[in-house]
Amino acid sequence: MAGAKDYSNSDVSNNREKVEFHVREILKLIGEDVEREGLLETPARVTRMYEEIFAGYAVDPRDVLGVTFDERHEELVIVKDIVYYSQCEHHMAPFYGKAHIGYIPSGKIAGLSKLARLVEAISRRLQVQERITSQIADILEEVLQPHGVMVVVEGEHLCMCARGVKKPGSKTVTSAVRGQFRQSSALRSEFLELLKR
Repeated sequence: MAGAKDYSNSDVSNNREKVEFHVREILKLIGEDVEREGLLETPARVTRMYEEIFAGYAVDPRDVLGVTFDERHEELVIVKDIVYYSQCEHHMAPFYGKAHIGYIPSGKIAGLSKLARLVEAISRRLQVQERITSQIADILEEVLQPHGVMVVVEGEHLCMCARGVKKPGSKTVTSAVRGQFRQSSALRSEFLELLKR
């Protein structure tokens, strides 16, 4: 398929037969007939899905920032509305939403698409939204050494919407603030105001 990503280096790919076996066993344990026509290929399909949604385990998120560029720009850079999909580590239920990243370079910038790749590398594993938010900020701070970083992540969690308290439409918002953003309420306000536009 054109444009399809290769997830063959993921840990799931390396353990494909074992994962398929255990998916089949889970189906049996919940009372399903694994010989039913609709379920015959389900273990293989679930395994291929796991290869994709857990591909982050095969990647060091620091590496996805790739080549950085020396640039004298030292004003706010924002990439917003980066869509992500992840899996809650507490229930293995999906959660998804948007990440918004702002940083003030100190002479080094990353390609804009690299910020989206960073979000993907961090979110494609068992996660909690709070950790996703902090890891994005921490890795940007470590690799780019900017004057400041601010990350806001919005999420809708199916473990809260489709089970348990069952409150569909509820959103969780988390933030991480580093460097000059922590020190300056004006900078934080500028970032948040630009997100609204």
